Amino acid sequence: MPGWAGRGGRQRRAFVVGGALFAIAVVMLLAAWRSTGFLSDLLLNLGASVVLAAISYVIFDPLFEEARKARVQEHLSFDQQAFVTRLHRSGRRVRILDTWTILLEQRHREDTLSAVRAALANGAQVQLLLLDPDCTAAQQRSEELERQRVDVPRQIRTNLRHLAAFAEALDSRLRHRLQVRLYDASPSIQLYQWDGRALISFFPIGKLSFNVPQLEVDMDSPWGGFVHARFEELWEHEQATLDLERYWSVTVTLRHDESDVVEVRVPFVTVDGQHYVDCRGFRVTGPLTVRAVLPPRAPGAAPGVFALAEPADGDRTPVAVVKRHFDQKYGHDDGERDVRRLVPPPGDARTPAPRPATAGDTHAR
Repeated sequence: MPGWAGRGGRQRRAFVVGGALFAIAVVMLLAAWRSTGFLSDLLLNLGASVVLAAISYVIFDPLFEEARKARVQEHLSFDQQAFVTRLHRSGRRVRILDTWTILLEQRHREDTLSAVRAALANGAQVQLLLLDPDCTAAQQRSEELERQRVDVPRQIRTNLRHLAAFAEALDSRLRHRLQVRLYDASPSIQLYQWDGRALISFFPIGKLSFNVPQLEVDMDSPWGGFVHARFEELWEHEQATLDLERYWSVTVTLRHDESDVVEVRVPFVTVDGQHYVDCRGFRVTGPLTVRAVLPPRAPGAAPGVFALAEPADGDRTPVAVVKRHFDQKYGHDDGERDVRRLVPPPGDARTPAPRPATAGDTHAR
């Protein structure tokens, strides 16, 4: 627990400083004992004063520190520039818990990513926990912000697209200290932490959380302990979280005539419970099936077998909607996207037989 670690550090500091002062006092008193006259009196008085100072420091410094930690400072709204400045100086831990973050919008993005890179270079561990754009809570939050005309899933997907590009461009020495996960739960707390301090707020109905008062707290305080526990609960929950890599692409095993051919990672989206993949990375001819674990939130689950079908206008989800989801997640199409719907193979009673894609031997385009 960070609280106990912080208290232990403060206690060690108090004892070290107090011990140093006590050692100085002993030296002065010994010098006074060996001296005579005015110098002896001066050293005796100074030594006694330093002894009292050492005792006072050891006793009262932890009390003053605890009082300072308990103090909460209120801000009228979230100050993006102030947080980015603090981010630049962070060297231990940066944590963000939010639905999506305004820091990655166009006017703040360059400064924010530069600050994140600086924090990583300083040795900080950077953890971002954003709401899963495909979960029910994201749609509910959009409905709450209907008057603000905010499309929450789209905002989150845009954030994640920029984070994926940023992570890809990072040096390998820094990349392992940047972690991004998505959570599937009702958003309750907003957290922006830099080292031992943090800004926290709650999600108001009909308002953006950035535009409501923010509480600046110490992470060793009761408030800090509360939001730390909430972050840890979500971060470590395997069923409720999804890391950026599994959100960004899914591993599929291409199969031909019941034999595995090759394993590839492909872009994908999930719309209305249907899974779609972008097959531009391979070209096939003849009947083809794939094995994949979907949804990707269930690591260790048995992979399902699917056939590849071309989306059609008569499908439950219109082709235009699927295209819009791909554009939001990966950026606008360059004209080469080859989208296929994953469905149970022909003959499965759960789904009508799809229109199969032509398939056969695979090779990279």
